[in-house]
Amino acid sequence: MGRWGITLPLTGVPVLDHRALVAELAGLGYTDVWSAETAGTDAFTPLALAAQWSDRVRLGTAIAPVYTRGPATLAMTAATLAEVSGGRFVLGIGSSSPAIVERWNGVPFHEPFKRTRDTLRFLKAALTGEKVSEEYETFTVRGFKLERAPAHPVPIMLAALRPGMLRLAGREADGAITNWLGAADVPKVRAEMGGGELAARIFVCPTEDADAARALGRMLISTYLTVPAYAAFHDWLGRGEALRPMHEAWASGDRRGAGALIPDDVVDALIVHGGVDRCRARVAEYAANGVDTPVIALLPTGGDQLDLVRALAPGA
Repeated sequence: MGRWGITLPLTGVPVLDHRALVAELAGLGYTDVWSAETAGTDAFTPLALAAQWSDRVRLGTAIAPVYTRGPATLAMTAATLAEVSGGRFVLGIGSSSPAIVERWNGVPFHEPFKRTRDTLRFLKAALTGEKVSEEYETFTVRGFKLERAPAHPVPIMLAALRPGMLRLAGREADGAITNWLGAADVPKVRAEMGGGELAARIFVCPTEDADAARALGRMLISTYLTVPAYAAFHDWLGRGEALRPMHEAWASGDRRGAGALIPDDVVDALIVHGGVDRCRARVAEYAANGVDTPVIALLPTGGDQLDLVRALAPGA
């Protein structure tokens, strides 16, 4: 295997309780720790701690929204993480979603492609230590310069689902971060992106209870894939007709019934489940199909999550 990542913090586990696990990760074969940012921890604080608990794993945000922090604040935060990690930090940015940006943070979710593109271009300049005065299409920066530029280059990756953002990631960023796709979908995404690193967050539910795994998967799929960007992504991937009943039920207000209408084969494509050996093999399929950095997102099964992370390691 090449890279093998884990999403931290784990669901329901306090941030500080990850210290011993993070110290073990590199020895287990994990190369990466990636954070997330929705309504739990922020994307950066857990990584700053992990940088002190391990001097080997790479650390990345997947992702930090481009709307909820100003461009200069993003640059300062990235520079700080690069410093405290000794150059092991990757900044993953993306548009996020209308719920997170507008409903929770009170920021208009306007022209997400352009805002992401403009933020990428600003950060590429600012993180070199250059003084930036620029009128971008979606914001203007006048006279910003980092007091201390990072000693090591900070790779920037873009959250990307469909062709436009995937091409932007391949053309101007250091790579793309994607999720909610099956292993068989990877070649289509890889081909659209072209060059650069491709990371994918893969939802893993290590349990032999297929009914329980599928029930959890249906709940998550109906919540995420009804977001317009994800709905369009799966239309592009070819699942539009299979997911149409779910979308119709959701639109009518039948949220509970929507999940029940997701076919088993869709759930099984998007949620890795089964025993730990099978799950590890399924994650490896993503890598074989073109994902450079598979990143496990562990779904709760009732088992000890720290032990499950150990069991899912590539060298286990």
